[in-house]
Amino acid sequence: MSTIEFNNRFNEFTNILQAFAYNLTKDFEESRDLFQETAYRALKNRDKFLPGTNFKAWLFTIMKNIFINNYRRKVKANTIIDTTDNQFYINSGKKTIVNQAETNIMMKELSGMIEKLDDSIKIPFERHYAGFKYQEIADEMGLPLGTVKSRIFFARKELKDMLYKKYGMTENSRN
Repeated sequence: MSTIEFNNRFNEFTNILQAFAYNLTKDFEESRDLFQETAYRALKNRDKFLPGTNFKAWLFTIMKNIFINNYRRKVKANTIIDTTDNQFYINSGKKTIVNQAETNIMMKELSGMIEKLDDSIKIPFERHYAGFKYQEIADEMGLPLGTVKSRIFFARKELKDMLYKKYGMTENSRN
């Protein structure tokens, strides 16, 4: 088959091939790309077409194979391979960086506020925060258990008030 005959036969099936490409891709731009790739491959491999065989089927097979290869390539590109040892990150697909900046800033602010507390409520509060039990704090400071509990309560209350004042919240918005 000569080049002119091949081109004429190909042009006969242009509309049908474009419709088939759209039917496969369901997207106009992708169908144009698929048709163009099919035309390129058919012209490039025209010497492999055997005269006397079904030219239309040959073109459709080329297009279908290109579409399948592209589809497989897309699916493979979207697959996430997780190589982490633990199972917590399976299929997350997100890249996250643990950053303690906000926590560190908040802790510095809280530490500054705690430092402003009166020693009578600050010391029991700090001991309790460090993990000491109420009774241990009471024994260490020589105070009754109820007094230690109430001082820790008042320290918390005062810290809450400081936070609400700093961030502009009113008494009604606390609840």
